[in-house]
Amino acid sequence: MPENKSRPPQDQPWENGWAPDTSRAPGTRRLWLAGGMAVATIVACFTAIAVTHRAPDAQSRSAPADDTASVPGLISFATPSQTTPPTGKSGLSTAAATAKAPRRQDADTPEPAPEPKPSKSPSREGSSPASPKTPATTWRSVRSVNYPDRYWHASGGYVKLDAVRGSESRADSTFELVKGLADASCYSFATTDGAYLRHRSFVLRPERDDGSALFKQDATFCARSAAYSGAVLLESVNYPGRFLRHENFQLRLDPYEHSGLYLADSAFRLVAGLA
Repeated sequence: MPENKSRPPQDQPWENGWAPDTSRAPGTRRLWLAGGMAVATIVACFTAIAVTHRAPDAQSRSAPADDTASVPGLISFATPSQTTPPTGKSGLSTAAATAKAPRRQDADTPEPAPEPKPSKSPSREGSSPASPKTPATTWRSVRSVNYPDRYWHASGGYVKLDAVRGSESRADSTFELVKGLADASCYSFATTDGAYLRHRSFVLRPERDDGSALFKQDATFCARSAAYSGAVLLESVNYPGRFLRHENFQLRLDPYEHSGLYLADSAFRLVAGLA
């Protein structure tokens, strides 16, 4: 019976009379597998790149010239028709001096009623035609456009937008409309006790005329066309671009803004005096 000889250890082949098989290079199968995987990866990458480049080209050829025309839900915003403060001056002789202003009234705002016209005082009997006539004092109250039941009210050192109460409230809400202290083509508002409405720290206040040029400028406001028929914007003569508006029912001088709230808060109607 042939004797089975055990295979000599491979770490000492020559000492035991055994030599390794050198007819095949070591690791050949693994090298082929690694090479095949590398080639497959490169081919897949090139294929993905080619497909990616062809997809945008096909979409650009099929899309219309105007992308926004085919995409639903897009809204176009129109440029505001007015971005600068309104210009132009209104006369001092009538309360409805801006009746011809461009009408931009909102659809929800009711049509304003025409302002009452002052009645003509009848001439005295027996008066001489050559006798001089004393100019009539123009007393006006200033009514808010978006709060038509509230008027300018001078009280406590400030001017606020308040509802009419008693006779004292009516007197404090009535002002003498005079030519501007700093510009005769503009407005100044005098109270019944001889003070003037002027802005100080951009807040409207009733104060006594101290005779200074600054006071005259602070107490002068020029009427501009408003967005509401029969109303005016009152622009500061020494701070162009700032208009009187009410904020939390406080009258103040703020820069012009092209917004619906600002246009309503800064629009006022000069009506017959309440007192």
